[in-house]
Amino acid sequence: MRLHVGCAMWTHAPWQRRFLPHPLPPGERLRAYATWCNAVEGNTTFYATPTRSTVESWARQTDPDFRFVVKLPKPITHERRLTDTDDELRSFLEAIEPLGPRAHALWIQLPGSFAPTDLGTLAGFLRRLPRSHRYAVEVRHRAFFDDARSGRLLERVLAGADAEWIPFDTTALFQSPPTSDAERDAWMKKPRMPHRASALTDRPIVRYLGRDDTARTVEGWQQWIGMVTEWLREGRSPTVFIHTPDNADALMLARRFHDDVRARLPEIEPLPEPMPTEPLTLF
Repeated sequence: MRLHVGCAMWTHAPWQRRFLPHPLPPGERLRAYATWCNAVEGNTTFYATPTRSTVESWARQTDPDFRFVVKLPKPITHERRLTDTDDELRSFLEAIEPLGPRAHALWIQLPGSFAPTDLGTLAGFLRRLPRSHRYAVEVRHRAFFDDARSGRLLERVLAGADAEWIPFDTTALFQSPPTSDAERDAWMKKPRMPHRASALTDRPIVRYLGRDDTARTVEGWQQWIGMVTEWLREGRSPTVFIHTPDNADALMLARRFHDDVRARLPEIEPLPEPMPTEPLTLF
């Protein structure tokens, strides 16, 4: 039973000197982040497959129990739509191999146009994937949420590969009009996804998008506190990623989410002590 929490990135300008030391060389930034959180979304891999040496650096900066949820590259999921992807997939799997057990799940984020009629393609793709990894799928077509039959069909496909369904909970963002530039931008770019809270495997993954106001973000995640606590009591090991439109407080909020769950389940292992933002001195 373990709770992993994290953010969408491990380096962010508003965190510098406030949460994380600055300056830090690139080879130390993930190490500093990993003293705050024990997981991170691997979003950068969506835009380009990293070099193996880059991934080796990620592994060196993190303990073996740190977790990455690594997104498959855009050419596989959005451009080729899971077909004729053997070469790209092979290169990606070879590149991330140094992560070893840190690769918690490979994240298959599908475009909003990927519909229930495409489930055969998804099923075939999942069957071809090596069993050396765990997989998690994020869908954005409304039919999977609004049509019960389509949702059940997706769950059946995922169950066949022991894959998880990642919800992207944006309900807090769209509950009321935006009040900041970052929120207005998020309103234009983020999908309006219905709330979904059910786990298919022993390792559920949740992406939660709050507001730039901390109180409203915390208010919006209360139902997740209860659900995550229930999953932990069932023996599952959930991973929760906290987002806000500007992400200025996301690092602190991810840690607070972990604290709020741990207040209900004190037996959960605590997060590490954050790295000081200033060098320690004797005077």
